[in-house]
Amino acid sequence: MNDFAITFLGTGTSVGVPMIGCDCEVCTSADSRDQRYRSSIHVATPEAAWIVDTGPELRLQCLREGITHIDAVIYTHAHMDHVTGFDDLRRFSVGADATLDIHATAECLADIRRMFGFAFDGTNRYPGYIKPEPHVIDGPFRLGATEVVPLPVTHGRLETIGFLFRRGGEKVAAYLPDCKTVSDEAREALRGVGCLIIDALRPIGHPTHMNIGEAVAFSQEVVPGETWLTHIAHEVSHARVESELPRGIRIAYDRLKLEL
Repeated sequence: MNDFAITFLGTGTSVGVPMIGCDCEVCTSADSRDQRYRSSIHVATPEAAWIVDTGPELRLQCLREGITHIDAVIYTHAHMDHVTGFDDLRRFSVGADATLDIHATAECLADIRRMFGFAFDGTNRYPGYIKPEPHVIDGPFRLGATEVVPLPVTHGRLETIGFLFRRGGEKVAAYLPDCKTVSDEAREALRGVGCLIIDALRPIGHPTHMNIGEAVAFSQEVVPGETWLTHIAHEVSHARVESELPRGIRIAYDRLKLEL
């Protein structure tokens, strides 16, 4: 097994692509790279595997990629397109005593508890039900040999987090799927990261997401080894827009696998 492998379970924005009721060139495209489930990644290392965010297609994503085991889930924030697949996690805590580690900020955990109270109130801890073991993210933590560093970012009026993944002191990868601005602290932490995965919603501006130009400029500032754009809307034709990007910056697509 590679030391660090990322699979893009989804690379789309909150409504997915194709979008309901739309017959634009991207929503009707025959290019599979233009078909985007809601944004999420699966990370596999020799010691542990985890998912970042659980969108509404989680069951379909896991079936498609053959994912049968994870050790944890980590959350960036509690918007619907990032959490509503939560109950599908029941397949990863099947046994009567089996639990699944859930890592999120205190605010995000409070929202998840409110939305899925049945999983946290202690009355439904049966075989086959989701049995979360919540952990508050208030600083770096470890999953196997990987140090997970939360990165403060803003997503409109919401303060959320991305993640930097470090192994053996090396900045292997970073994942920032929903962000408009990145804190100075996070910018410094990201300089020279091996692989940057960052929000780039569409070509024109948006109040809560980076557009493609902003994401490109940010990548050029922190100088990663490679950059992949994600959380893509239906305004972006994969083939056409990627051909216009600077060297080293590409558009991620569902099922893409990176071995780092």
